[in-house]
Amino acid sequence: MSTTAPTSRAREQPQGDEEAAKDLRLGEFQSVPTLTLSEARLLINAVMDHRKQGGKQDETEMLRNTQQYLDTFARFKQKENIEAVERMLAAQTNFESFERSQLGTLCCDTAEEAKTLVPSIKDKINDTDLKELLDEITKLRTFV
Repeated sequence: MSTTAPTSRAREQPQGDEEAAKDLRLGEFQSVPTLTLSEARLLINAVMDHRKQGGKQDETEMLRNTQQYLDTFARFKQKENIEAVERMLAAQTNFESFERSQLGTLCCDTAEEAKTLVPSIKDKINDTDLKELLDEITKLRTFV
């Protein structure tokens, strides 16, 4: 009887009690400020521009890939629109930073979609108010 080696290793159980579901449990990251993909794109591009002006050209493949990812998936490209979305979301004081970032990144079309993708907001805002917020955010998107 021959024994063969397993083709995969056992999956490691996640450490901690972190979950972004109906009850938002982010563990040590609970109160950490978060960014939308558009804000991250703006920040990374500003840092890279500053480094280039200082003569530093230390772009790594990972950084280039991150920039390409953010260029592709960031919903807002213009600084004014990014800041406007951030102001709208910051006014939602009933949301956690993570929830605001998710809404600003996902740009949901309906309240139902938003509450499905970010279930922790379900009891924090009614559908009408959420739809108004989502519509205002959508107005700032530029489709290129």
